[in-house]
Amino acid sequence: MSADTLKKRKPKVIRNEGTPESKRNRGEGDQQDVRVYNEEVELESRDTNQDYTLYKQTCQDLAKLMAEINELKTSGSKDNSAEIEEKRMMGCIHFMTLKKLNRLAHMRLKKARDQTHEAKQRVDALHLQLQNLLYEVMHLQKEISKCLEFKSKHEEIELVSVEEFFKEAPQEISRPNLTREDPHQLTLARLDWELEQRKRLAEKYKDSLSSKEKILKNIEIKKEYLSSLQPGLNAIMQASLPVQEYLSMPFEQTQKQNEVARHLPPPLYVLLVQVNAFGQACDKNLSVSISGDVDEAKALSKPPEDSLDDESDSDAEEEQNTKRRRPTLGVQLDDKRREMLKRHPLSVCVDLKCKAIAEMHIFYCILAVSQNGSVLHLFFYYLMNLNIMTVKAKVSTGTELPGAISAGELLNPETLLSCLYAGDQGTETPNPANRYQFDKVGILTFGDYVAELGHPYIWVQNLGGLQFPTDRPERSTSRGSSLSASHMETTMKLLRNRLQSRLALHKQFASLEHSILPVSGECQHLFPAKIVSRLARWTTTTYQDYVELPFTRHVVEAGLAQDTDLYFMALIERGTARLQAAVVLNPRYSEVSPLFTLSLSWKGERSGRTDDNLRAIESEVNVFKSELQGPHPGHQLLTNQLQRLCLCLDVYLETESQDDSVEGPREFPREKMCLRTVRGPNRLKPFKYNHPQGFFSHR
Repeated sequence: MSADTLKKRKPKVIRNEGTPESKRNRGEGDQQDVRVYNEEVELESRDTNQDYTLYKQTCQDLAKLMAEINELKTSGSKDNSAEIEEKRMMGCIHFMTLKKLNRLAHMRLKKARDQTHEAKQRVDALHLQLQNLLYEVMHLQKEISKCLEFKSKHEEIELVSVEEFFKEAPQEISRPNLTREDPHQLTLARLDWELEQRKRLAEKYKDSLSSKEKILKNIEIKKEYLSSLQPGLNAIMQASLPVQEYLSMPFEQTQKQNEVARHLPPPLYVLLVQVNAFGQACDKNLSVSISGDVDEAKALSKPPEDSLDDESDSDAEEEQNTKRRRPTLGVQLDDKRREMLKRHPLSVCVDLKCKAIAEMHIFYCILAVSQNGSVLHLFFYYLMNLNIMTVKAKVSTGTELPGAISAGELLNPETLLSCLYAGDQGTETPNPANRYQFDKVGILTFGDYVAELGHPYIWVQNLGGLQFPTDRPERSTSRGSSLSASHMETTMKLLRNRLQSRLALHKQFASLEHSILPVSGECQHLFPAKIVSRLARWTTTTYQDYVELPFTRHVVEAGLAQDTDLYFMALIERGTARLQAAVVLNPRYSEVSPLFTLSLSWKGERSGRTDDNLRAIESEVNVFKSELQGPHPGHQLLTNQLQRLCLCLDVYLETESQDDSVEGPREFPREKMCLRTVRGPNRLKPFKYNHPQGFFSHR
């Protein structure tokens, strides 16, 4: 019997229902208990140790009794039945004793649990009382600390010093005989004096406000007067626009540009100021303007505090979007690249008009007229995150240029400004910090983005006042505007010369493709009246094709041919002789002269590596190029070099010895007058033309 199922037993009442008298008494409602047996009352008087001893003794007696019954049964005697029955009755008595002890044990367990539960409840109640008392103590301590830390309002007021108070306050407020001995009265007196001073300042403040209102009224009256003048001034400005255009003084346009210039980034602003200053002082054909989205630039210049609410809203929207769809790693990198390569919304456009060249031959006079209407448009951009400037170029001509297949790369915007300064190709960023920025977003080289963003030439950074450390130490330490001003004049001259030279080459290539060698009047004395050899073909080629030519290998190995140069092939013919010339045209033409490499196909294949006279012809056009420069700036050098090649081919062929066994006229009759046909062990021919005598001699 378990303790959970044990219930409090009710007292057992044995009634005598057999007699009529008992029945009669029960029917009348008078019940009379004969015997009451309550184990709970008995439990209080019993000893647990005695019950435990009784339990052990009963178990031993029961085990012994069972063993005796077993022996009697195993003996098989019929006389033992009475004894077995007696022992069985004694066993039942032992079982009844064990059951009673079991009930008493469960009752003791239940009573112990009830007592434990009551004790726990008392402990919990005492603990709760303790917590309440501790909370009250803590609350009282806080109140005490608040009272101790309480600061009066007068402590926040900066009162005048005591010395100053006694010096300035009147006697009725300071009361020195009382306040000097009592700190409390001193504080009260100082507060009274502070109140009196503030009342006086309040009166002054009211007077100042009234005077301020009067001044504001006068200002409003003057503003109304000035605003009434604005329409009249606008009308005057509109009427003066033709005069401004005629006098080249666009005041209104300059004012608008200055308003927009306030939103330019510092490098573009430095460029704008310096180009404006240089144009006004030195070059009237130079103009500068600002283009782009002004509103977006204004938004960039606003402080971030103005857009905190917008940013929080946008952040919330971005969080919602990211919860819906998380972008992939590739999309995140693309976004980071676009953000890193972002340009400023404003850009600076510089228009460089081409001046007319001095009077020349009729062909070059036409060229000068066409160049005079040509404009080089330069668009400067600023990459905000990379802190570099880029430029894009565009050429517009006053007249339509003649179509020339070989001139396709001359005015190409991607290569027009390449190597304006030696070695400045503009394919890599000059800022060393950008390399680490590119590694974070997976950009291998900046050259993949120059077509979209522009070329970051070194001279562009200098014009914007930007200077970055390089591998070579720089002597100049100028920064900002001084750096831009120091490079402005030289750069503008190089840009104008680049445009003029490319336009001149464009015209020349158009003639060369029609087998015409234009020679100006100033250069006619460099050549005799009659030249038989002629230019048969002028074509363009590539760097790879140039490298594969067998007679140009020494030029490539010497490093005189780069992939930034332009390459052309010229074919000069006379009779059966065919002179092939591979031409390397440097982007800095005519400052750097073209380089010619020759191969002659006549009675076999010859080149400058195998024929001393061909090497001498190469020297005539490559080494003695100063004779062929022509008038400054030397844009006729290329055509003069080709004309000299034709002349030298005539001398080479006419001075060749003829086989006497062959009958008939000479293939190349001697028409040039030479003092000596050959000289020295190398049998060099006379390729130098002497004007005005008209004969050829050796150098």
